[in-house]
Amino acid sequence: MSAAKEPMSKADYVYGLLSKEIRNAEIAGGTPLRAAAVAERLGVSITPVREAFRRLERDRLITYERHQGATVIDLTDDALLEFYRVRAVVEGLGARLAAAAITEPQLQELTALHDAMVKNEREGRHELLGEQSRRFHLAITDIGGPSFLGEHARALHDSHSVPAGASLWLDPDQAKNQLIAHEQLCRALRAGDGYTAERIMIEHVGFSGAYRLGRRGPL
Repeated sequence: MSAAKEPMSKADYVYGLLSKEIRNAEIAGGTPLRAAAVAERLGVSITPVREAFRRLERDRLITYERHQGATVIDLTDDALLEFYRVRAVVEGLGARLAAAAITEPQLQELTALHDAMVKNEREGRHELLGEQSRRFHLAITDIGGPSFLGEHARALHDSHSVPAGASLWLDPDQAKNQLIAHEQLCRALRAGDGYTAERIMIEHVGFSGAYRLGRRGPL
């Protein structure tokens, strides 16, 4: 008989909900968070909200200033540029290492995820592609760096969420191009070609960043 789970505290509840809303960009960057308003919305007292705010600040999801309150962090263009460049390096290395380590079952799982994305794109379910792409990228990095690199890649993804309306996966033409890159990655991984896998991943992530920043050339 398994041990009963401890009930979630109110602070855990508030933290979990706000974290999800911020990471999914349901609460946009730059939005002020007022403890009293959050407490009223969630039906709790001020105390667990303040505790949740402290945890969100440690996660670098909000900033908190005395007498001004909390604000959801909104990345500047320079910060976004750095974010995508770091992602490209980390995930590129993950792809290179994955090419030497990936097993047939892992390759099959990755291919199945890619095929599901292709099907969703063809059937117009573009709203599903962003999260599936996140899973695709993290799966590769987890394979290449299961001890450290995958965790770092996940932390990077979690540190900044793409606002729903800014996702290139909602653009049919861009979605098709990105899926071509995913297919090329699968081929390079199957061939054990780490150099090509790394190059494709770096270019792929860099293109996402350029799209987000409204640029035509590479980052």
